[in-house]
Amino acid sequence: MSDKRVVSYHMKRLEDKNAEVRLKAIRELALLGDSSALDKLQEIFSNDPNPDVRKAAQEAGRTIFLRQHGEEV
Repeated sequence: MSDKRVVSYHMKRLEDKNAEVRLKAIRELALLGDSSALDKLQEIFSNDPNPDVRKAAQEAGRTIFLRQHGEEV
């Protein structure tokens, strides 16, 4: 499976009703470090009903952003 397909798969998992599934998807997206996930992570951070999911999305977005800009995480 290509990276883009993996990223797409995890981005779809962000819409799951189960918060644990969303958290796992966020962790995977942070590991993959693909900047195409940033907008979706921002949306999750702004709108998810679960505070743990929002916090994870914020941290993952920050990690991806800093990695894309060559900064240490």
